[in-house]
Amino acid sequence: MNYISTRGRAGSNSFEDVLLAGLAGDGGLFVPETWPTFAPGFLESLAGKSYQEAAVEIMLPFLGDSVSRAEFTGLVVGSYARFAHQAITPLIQLDQKIWLMELFQGPTLAFKDVALQLLGQLFDHILAKRGRRITVVGATSGDTGSAAIEACRDRDAVDIFILYPAGRTSDVQRKQMTTVPSANVHAIAVDGNFDDCQALVKAMFNDAGFRDTLSLAAVNSINWARIMAQIVYYVVAAVALGAPGRKVSFAVPTGNFGNVYAAYAARRMGLPIARLIVGTNSNDILARFFATAEMRKAAVVPTYSPSMDIQVSSNFERLLFELLGRDGALVEAKLAEFQATGAFGVSPEIFAEVTGLFSATAVDDTTTRATIADIYRKTGYILDPHSAVGVTAAARAAGDPATPIVALACAHPAKFPEVVAEATGIRPALPPHMADLFDRPERIVTLPNDLGAVQAYIRAHARIGRN
Repeated sequence: MNYISTRGRAGSNSFEDVLLAGLAGDGGLFVPETWPTFAPGFLESLAGKSYQEAAVEIMLPFLGDSVSRAEFTGLVVGSYARFAHQAITPLIQLDQKIWLMELFQGPTLAFKDVALQLLGQLFDHILAKRGRRITVVGATSGDTGSAAIEACRDRDAVDIFILYPAGRTSDVQRKQMTTVPSANVHAIAVDGNFDDCQALVKAMFNDAGFRDTLSLAAVNSINWARIMAQIVYYVVAAVALGAPGRKVSFAVPTGNFGNVYAAYAARRMGLPIARLIVGTNSNDILARFFATAEMRKAAVVPTYSPSMDIQVSSNFERLLFELLGRDGALVEAKLAEFQATGAFGVSPEIFAEVTGLFSATAVDDTTTRATIADIYRKTGYILDPHSAVGVTAAARAAGDPATPIVALACAHPAKFPEVVAEATGIRPALPPHMADLFDRPERIVTLPNDLGAVQAYIRAHARIGRN
């Protein structure tokens, strides 16, 4: 298994190289050179297997010769040892049609743990084999940062720098990043929004001298290993609900398009998915695209679901690459148009193709709060605001009533206690391992939205830059 760039100018790359590079040298995102497909009987063989057993089988084709089956099995088992539920991503039935998949059973209470705990293990394995050190740089709108920090903290071969938008995360999300005492962890509040943070990270990766001197590596969903690990829970959920004997749809709250792109990847491998339903908040660039065939940037507005307060969905580039016939030059031209004008469109033929699988809906804060209240009143279940966006999208979706819809529950409600309390009258408590979170001292570094300032800070604090 080798990987190519969505911009078409990065050659053929091994899994190890893709893992450590994150972003391709030409500025594109890595995708498999060819898609692996499930052999006849493969999905049926997963029935009854543990999540860990299924994960090994699903992900092995992506590794090539980089990691042996025995080594990878150990890494997978270690990755999920700290999850609170034995099923790792348990399914809960909300009504006759909608199921909820809980993706927040990991150590930082967010779906990012499912992939990032594995990413940390893979980093350790590959770096030890190569005798190397890396500097991890990432941007977060809330949950990626804490999950990445938890995965990378105290690792001798890794320094991690996470950029987050100052004042635009929940208090719990911020504290999860700024209270970690590990010397290799650096949380940086940027005076800007998430798109600004993401643009800074991409600019650092595109600065060849800076990237190579500090051996930059990525933890955002631009890193293919993140997508690879997220494919697993779609397959596991579909098999649990009857695949391949029946199709399943998924409703995915998303801002950066990485989570729902992993579902698309599962479908490319042969998972029988009927529909992919995208849920956005008021930052609705994806919902507008799937309604109009035009991707047009707008101002980012703060919402109850801050992890989705995004107007530049980086992972959409991977889908665009497939829609444009894997023509890297055409992808680059479209993205250059987007950079220059704030918009690009696709042809009626491509739009018909993409809307044959995808649909989308935007969910405002009023509706988000109402959904949290409604589900609690009907079932006693407490949703976080991101999960409420997914459940609302599922409820709005048309389709065959016999086809189950799995809505993704992406975060624990205790990460967003204010809006949950407004909707339900209950302020959800943090689990025991985080009960003292608000008593822990913070280490806060605030920097301007300026590439030079951020690079100077990272140069000064990365151990690799001082060796």
